[in-house]
Amino acid sequence: MDRGIQSLIAARKSLKLSLEKSKAIGLALGKTGPRFDEIEQRLPLLEAAVRPIRADGEALKDVGGNINRAVGPAAAVLKVFDAVHGLEKSLLSDPKNDLSSYLSVLKRLEEALKFLGENCGLAIQWLEDIVEYLDDHHVADEKYLSNLKKSLRGLSEFHNDRGGGEEKERSQLRLDGGLRNAALDKLENEFRRLLKDNSVPLPMASPSSLGDQACIAPSQLPVTVIHKLQAILGRLRANNRLDKCISIYVEVRSLNVRASLQALDLDYLDISVSEFNDVQSIEGYIAQWGNHLEFAVKHLFEAEFKLCNDVFERLGLNVWMDCFSKIAAQAGMLAFLQFGKTVTDSKKDPIKLLKLLDIFTSLNKLRADFNRLFGGAACIEIQNFTRDLIKRIIDGAAEIFWELLVQVEIQKQTPPPSDGGVPRLVSFVTDYCNKLIGDKYKSTLTQVLLIHKSWRSERFQDNQLMVEVLRIIKAIEQNLDVWMKAYPDQTLAHFFGMNNHWHLYKNLKGTNIGDHLGDSWLKEHDQYKEYYATVFLRDSWGKLPSHLSREGLILFSGGHATARDLVKKRLKAFNDAFDEMYKKQASWVLPEKDLRDRVCQQIVQAIVPVYRSYMQNYGPLVEKDASSSKYVRYTVVALEKILSSLYMPKPMRYGSFKGTPPSEKFKNDVDLRRTTSAVV
Repeated sequence: MDRGIQSLIAARKSLKLSLEKSKAIGLALGKTGPRFDEIEQRLPLLEAAVRPIRADGEALKDVGGNINRAVGPAAAVLKVFDAVHGLEKSLLSDPKNDLSSYLSVLKRLEEALKFLGENCGLAIQWLEDIVEYLDDHHVADEKYLSNLKKSLRGLSEFHNDRGGGEEKERSQLRLDGGLRNAALDKLENEFRRLLKDNSVPLPMASPSSLGDQACIAPSQLPVTVIHKLQAILGRLRANNRLDKCISIYVEVRSLNVRASLQALDLDYLDISVSEFNDVQSIEGYIAQWGNHLEFAVKHLFEAEFKLCNDVFERLGLNVWMDCFSKIAAQAGMLAFLQFGKTVTDSKKDPIKLLKLLDIFTSLNKLRADFNRLFGGAACIEIQNFTRDLIKRIIDGAAEIFWELLVQVEIQKQTPPPSDGGVPRLVSFVTDYCNKLIGDKYKSTLTQVLLIHKSWRSERFQDNQLMVEVLRIIKAIEQNLDVWMKAYPDQTLAHFFGMNNHWHLYKNLKGTNIGDHLGDSWLKEHDQYKEYYATVFLRDSWGKLPSHLSREGLILFSGGHATARDLVKKRLKAFNDAFDEMYKKQASWVLPEKDLRDRVCQQIVQAIVPVYRSYMQNYGPLVEKDASSSKYVRYTVVALEKILSSLYMPKPMRYGSFKGTPPSEKFKNDVDLRRTTSAVV
């Protein structure tokens, strides 16, 4: 029994030991599982590491050289790429401090980017080739090769992005991080700063003396500044930024020219046709326009023309001429031409002819300058505008001139002036024709008419201008005949004839027109003046002294009372006749002072001495009478003063004339033939 118990104890002990061993084995197995997982994870790496050893011997032999050839270009590209970023500090500084160094650094950046652009593709191709070699010869892990291929595809797509516009800009930004664009922006700003700091408006002389001012030397930029601008232009042009640079130049220099012109007060250039009634209302502006245009062309645009050449000469004729044309247009050249066009668009008027000739003279004076400054293809807009303006001027001036005779002939159908004075037409036309063939306008008008005729393949005779002017003067003569016959009062008609024949004689004698008309023509009008003056005085004021007759007073012996009554009667008759005559002629006008003084003197001589003598001899008979004031209305001094102040002209505006439609009253033709025998 003891033995059985011992056996059981031994068996229990054995089972216990087995159980403990099982537990230990279980624990050991539990710890071994993660190690197997770790081994399993490391197996692919070990396999990849072992694979080259398992690869073909020739492949393993060549792989080193292939890898070196691929990595070499890639390393060079990376080295340059790092150098690009090393330039960042210098290129983000202000070019103003050291422009030469800045441009040198920018050029290095451009060369580096060019190198990257040319060699990135080669480096990528070498890397793609070695990856393909590794893949084909199974000397690298497939997953590793897959990642390499993915990265290389991205690089290849980036390098082969040849799109334009924004896509290309984004590619460049990815290549240098936008460093080159930032540097170019700084250069543009420096270009603008150099221009603005050195562009000073031209000092202006007195605007009234512009026409007498000699041409000055162009206000150029300093040579050092021009060299800096040219250096900047070179870099900006190399980076396709020339258009932006020209835009900056045009903007700054145009503003500078405008600032120079501000002192001239050119607001009138913006006037429109609807803002004035006729050319006379802007006559003063037209005179200024010629001086201002000459100043702008010879002083301002001439300077800009030369400066554009200096700054852009290395870029070629087309570039700097295009730049200058934009400056000229933006600075106000077209505004000058537009003002001339506005004048041509105004209504027809004889005064307008003179103003058109003034504008033509100004343009013709600057013709050589226009051809030189604005003759290039870039200035085609200014050329076309100028040609159109000149055509408008010539057509408008010729049209007005050839219609002058018709306008004068139409005017004879209007009633003559009620004051017997010189009609506006007569005074205007005589003065106007003298101007047309005077030194100021004759050659210009002849040139304009010659050009106008040539455009129509018509011939213009050398003396045709004078012939036409003489026809106009002869038409004035005809109008005078018609107007004289239109007066119902013959005294007023004679007064009118005296007035106007004297006007023609005085205002044409000693002139080119008078010389062509001849002495006999002038003498005839002088004689007509004398004739009508004699008849006028005889039939009007010459009748008054007859009222102061002494008949019956010298031999009178009937006493003072009867003599006094007779003197009163004759003085009353004289006073009534005088008052009536004065009332009738008080509104009549003699505009020519010398004729007015002469006629008044003749009237005074015809009346005052007789009146003085009469009052000295017979005045005492009535002066003591209580009612003497009824008969002695004027003292001798007062009478002379009244007569001396007759026919004073009233203020009036002598301007142009307009045609009026014919009336029934003026239909008969008038014979222009005159002879001195008509004057008696």
